[in-house]
Amino acid sequence: NLLAGAAALLAGRDAEKMLEAFVGNAALVEPPLVASLVVLYASARLLLRLPYWQGFGVVIALVLALVAGTHAMLGEFVAASLLRTLVLAGATAAMVLAYLRLHMKAHSPALAEARLQALQARIRPHFLFNSLNAVLGLIRRDPKRAEQTLEDLSDLFRALMSDGRSLVRLADEISLIERYAAIEQLRLGERLRMCWELDNAPVDAMLPPLVLQPLVENAIYHGVEPGVGIGDVLVRIERRGDRVLVAIENPWHASGAGGRAGNHMALDNIRERLMLFFDDEARLESRIEGTRYRVEIEIPHRAGAA
Repeated sequence: NLLAGAAALLAGRDAEKMLEAFVGNAALVEPPLVASLVVLYASARLLLRLPYWQGFGVVIALVLALVAGTHAMLGEFVAASLLRTLVLAGATAAMVLAYLRLHMKAHSPALAEARLQALQARIRPHFLFNSLNAVLGLIRRDPKRAEQTLEDLSDLFRALMSDGRSLVRLADEISLIERYAAIEQLRLGERLRMCWELDNAPVDAMLPPLVLQPLVENAIYHGVEPGVGIGDVLVRIERRGDRVLVAIENPWHASGAGGRAGNHMALDNIRERLMLFFDDEARLESRIEGTRYRVEIEIPHRAGAA
């Protein structure tokens, strides 16, 4: 509308004709504009999967096609101005996209970093609470073991307090969840049975810190503790092509049958952190399969230095 008004103003006519010219220009601008918004909204998921410059070209092409379609419906009335209108529409769309990209580059790093630090901070106190509870159960029964466990905890928290803005190697994350599982094993004894399938795990792959540990913690808290028998927790990590697949399974208990109702905070937290690092290249899904609860993570394989 601003461009339509500017075009009417530059025509140098009197006020009445200027208003008439503006209304006529707006009548040509607004139908393709509204159509563009509807089409881009409907195709947003597909566009987000494209590389930026490819998506840039597709958006421009869609806008030009919709503008041309609008002119075709109006017939010969605007046939003479079609080329000029297409040039203006393409230039305007390109300027809008350039402005949005500039705005994103200027603001998104700081916002993403602040959001990431907030998400990271949510996990650390929760992990500390549960880990210290595990140690408290050992102090009277086995003081030496409790002392050794506290030493392990100090190493774990050194990793937990590291900078959450950078990726870590999968080997380090595996070591973290193995040590955490060992602490929980001391507390739960034979009730917890960990099954590790890590032979095909790409230990050089990079991922955000504290992605796997909260999932193992949830598996134990919701799958093993509410049960009365042995609870199997499966951790499977493998590489398929250029993707890293993680699956964590645990027994599933309905809320009314001794199960604990979860608020999915950990899953939402991890999903959002994966999005901050990998955007739409990452996937996190959870589902119930019979008597088992399964969480799957899929991320691109990005090798890091040892």
